[in-house]
Amino acid sequence: MDENRKIYVIGHKNPDTDSICSAIAYADFKRKTAPGNFIAKRAGQINEETQYVLNRFQVSAPGYLSSVYTQVRDVEIRKTQGVEESISLKKAWGLMKESGIVTLPVTSKTNQLEGLITIGDIATSYMEVYDSRILSTARTQYKNILETLDGTMVEGNPHAYFIKGKVVIAATSPDLMEDYVEDDDLVILGNRYESQLCAIEMNAACLIVCEGAKVSQTIRKLARERSCQVISTPHDTYTVARLINQSMPIKHFMTRENLITFTTDDLIDDIKDTMARKRHREFPVVDKRGVYIGMISRRNLLNMNRKQLILVDHNEKSQAVDGIESSEILEIIDHHRLGTIETITPVFFRNQPLGCTATIISQMYRERNIEIPVRIAGLLCAAIISDTLMFRSPTCTAEDRAAAEYLAGIAGIEDLPTFAHEMFRAGSNLNSKSPEEIFYQDFKKFNVSDVSFGVGQINSMEQSELEEIKGKLIPYMEKAFQEHDVTMMFFMLTNIIDERTELICYGGSSKELAAEAFGLAGDTDSMMLEGVVSRKKQLIPAFVTVLQQ
Repeated sequence: MDENRKIYVIGHKNPDTDSICSAIAYADFKRKTAPGNFIAKRAGQINEETQYVLNRFQVSAPGYLSSVYTQVRDVEIRKTQGVEESISLKKAWGLMKESGIVTLPVTSKTNQLEGLITIGDIATSYMEVYDSRILSTARTQYKNILETLDGTMVEGNPHAYFIKGKVVIAATSPDLMEDYVEDDDLVILGNRYESQLCAIEMNAACLIVCEGAKVSQTIRKLARERSCQVISTPHDTYTVARLINQSMPIKHFMTRENLITFTTDDLIDDIKDTMARKRHREFPVVDKRGVYIGMISRRNLLNMNRKQLILVDHNEKSQAVDGIESSEILEIIDHHRLGTIETITPVFFRNQPLGCTATIISQMYRERNIEIPVRIAGLLCAAIISDTLMFRSPTCTAEDRAAAEYLAGIAGIEDLPTFAHEMFRAGSNLNSKSPEEIFYQDFKKFNVSDVSFGVGQINSMEQSELEEIKGKLIPYMEKAFQEHDVTMMFFMLTNIIDERTELICYGGSSKELAAEAFGLAGDTDSMMLEGVVSRKKQLIPAFVTVLQQ
């Protein structure tokens, strides 16, 4: 395993205290027991109760992960070096051949992407250009000509530009040159003194002297006086004529407009369609500021690295972070019923019928004889108290209680009931919260026998708080129902002290389902469920039994 590869440890959407604290703790456990860069993440907003716990033990909240779809950043990006727009076509061709690529990115001094030059563009410059003035139209620098022709600057400035005139070959006698050599032309010629002199007197901008022929001092002096560049090349006239167009700068042929670029944040599913429509071999990748990063091709998508995850406190697809089907799940640590998560390969799956995922993680520390840090112990203890409603929930087991008491000793929690009361009060202090924030504080979706439904829950130690919450929630239920692709919606208002839940029903046959599940009259929008405090252990199993009949 790559020790630098990020592996995200993450709980469910709308995370509760167990989901957040277990993610933090299990990431710590994995860092101490396995190679890899394990990072705790969250798939939703932190609720008030959980924030109280994090503040109490001075632990930062995990970073938010909105989705785990495979992105361009997860693909191997070819780090093709950008080139300046002034380099010659010949140099561009050489770089492509050397690197085995067909596209070169053209970048500025600040690495901003300015364009692309492809083998096809270079071929076009050879096969489709018949204009003898193309060299000056492209504003070709003399240093490019020198480089292309393996030449030597006999007279002139290599940094100057050929900006007027045409390219001509002086293959005839000096007398006939007057018929076709004009001001500012670039003249390709041999060692004939008379031809060189004639070209300079006709105000040529540049002489290309072939086959390494020597240039006399008289010609050099006259060229200097007339500001005529003189270049000597070892190649013959035919070779020079064939190579000269390769000296043009790539900026004249590169593509500048309507570039198809991707950013590292783009989703692979989105760019696949673009790649299929535009049959380019390679596509540039830039950051949000347009700074060039590298190139990718369709071939790179075959070896993309899916995001690697460890799931805690859930194994239902509907509860998982968006894009879960695109990720690679390595482990699942949970205490719920088996859900709908599917994995690509076999995974480590630890699922125990306990009241809290944190209890399982506590066991794993002790099984490996690893000391539990004080802050981690505090988080795990708080998670157990939260999920078991201070041991009142029917999901609570002797192992949960024992683990909480053991962890409290490490964390320095001297009075568990007082700590629990403070934590629950923080969680139910929702006066400043909007109905939407309250609703999604602890909301999960379920799929049973092709029936989908959502269940939210709020716990409080005071009935008056629950009544206030109810007044805010009932008007909001319709909006929440319309936002989700479910057939029924429920919300549990749970009184921890009285150990009972008022169940609000909305949509479809929600009232009939709740009535049949708990043997009550189904003619009201809310029902009082005595002794029911657990969504996982009491409400969901009762619904499942009815739906599967």
